[in-house]
Amino acid sequence: MAIAKAERLMNLALCLLGTRRPLSKRELRESIEAYVEAAGRDRGVASGRDKGVGSGTEKGTAASDDSFNRMFERDKDDLRELGLVIETVESLDGEVGYLARRDSNRLPPITLDAEEAAALGLAAKVWQQARLAGAASGALQKLRAAGLPEDVDPYEAHSALEPRIPVHEAAFEPLMLACRDRRPVVFDYRKANAAQPGTRHVEPWALECWRGHWYLAGFDRDRGAERVFRLSRITGRVRSRGSGFTAPVPDVVTVRETVASWAGESADRSARIRLRADAGYPLRAKATAVRELGDGWDELDIPYGHGLDAWLVEFGPDVVVVEPAELRADVLDRLRAVARG
Repeated sequence: MAIAKAERLMNLALCLLGTRRPLSKRELRESIEAYVEAAGRDRGVASGRDKGVGSGTEKGTAASDDSFNRMFERDKDDLRELGLVIETVESLDGEVGYLARRDSNRLPPITLDAEEAAALGLAAKVWQQARLAGAASGALQKLRAAGLPEDVDPYEAHSALEPRIPVHEAAFEPLMLACRDRRPVVFDYRKANAAQPGTRHVEPWALECWRGHWYLAGFDRDRGAERVFRLSRITGRVRSRGSGFTAPVPDVVTVRETVASWAGESADRSARIRLRADAGYPLRAKATAVRELGDGWDELDIPYGHGLDAWLVEFGPDVVVVEPAELRADVLDRLRAVARG
C-alpha cells in the first residue's frame, strides 16, 4: 500500500509539473493509472452492493466520484506538505485546474560551508529524542537533494557534541502546534502551592526550555494578562479551541527572562538555606557563599526573589530555609499543600 501511494503521488507530481496549462480533476483522473483503477474498483463494489435495488450504476458512479475527490485532496495535500507548490487556477468558464510551475518549484543553489553544515546537523541532533526528529531528518534530506555537499556530513561534524533537549511532557506537541497555528487552548494546571489543578484558557505564544524544563508563554484569558506555565505542571489533555486570539502577540516573547525573574534570578535580596551535602546542584550554582556545617549539611546564601519558594519546594527534604522568615513560611505553606493534596 505504501509503494502504491508513493507511485500515485509521483505520477500526480509529474503530471502537474509537465503540463503547460492547468489540468482539471477529470483530466488528472483519466491520466493517472492509479486513479483509473481505483475508480473501476469503487464502481464495481458500489454496483454489486446495490444490485437489484435499482439505479446501481448511478450510485456506483457517485460513490466512485466521492472516493476519487477524497483521494485527490489527500494526495494534493501530501505533495504540498512535501514542498511542491501547486497552483489552483479557475478558467473563464468556471472550471478549476491545477498545475505546478517549474520556476516556482526550483530552489536556488545552496552553498554551505563545513561550519554551517555542522550547525544544521547539531540542530537536528537536538530533537532526536522528541517527536520532531522525523521533521529534522527530513529537512536535512531536502538540503541534500538541493545541493548540500556530499563530502559534508552534518551528523558527523563535531561529533563530540551531543546536544539534547528532553521532551517528556505530553503537552509539548499539542502546544507547539497551537503556537504555530495560533489556536487557543484549554488545559488543567496545578500550581506548586495548590492541592488541585485549575482550568486555564490560554492563547499560546511561544515555548522555551530553561534549565531543563519547558515553559509556555501566552495570554491567560481568565486573568487578562500574560502568564508563563511550566509544562510539567499541566495535567490531563491539552484541548484546542476554534476561536481566534483576542490579544495581540508580542513581537518578542521573553519566556526565559520572565521565568528567571519569577525564580529569583533578578533578586536584590539574599536568603540563607541549609542544603544536604551532594544534593541541590542547581542551588549551589546560584549560591553567592557556601559554608560546610558538618553532619552532611552545608549552608548557602542565594539570591532571593519572587518564586524562590516554589523552586525550593522541589528539592523536598534536602533543603531547610533558615531566613528570611517570610520565605521559610512560604515554603512550609507549599509543603503542607502538597502533603494535603
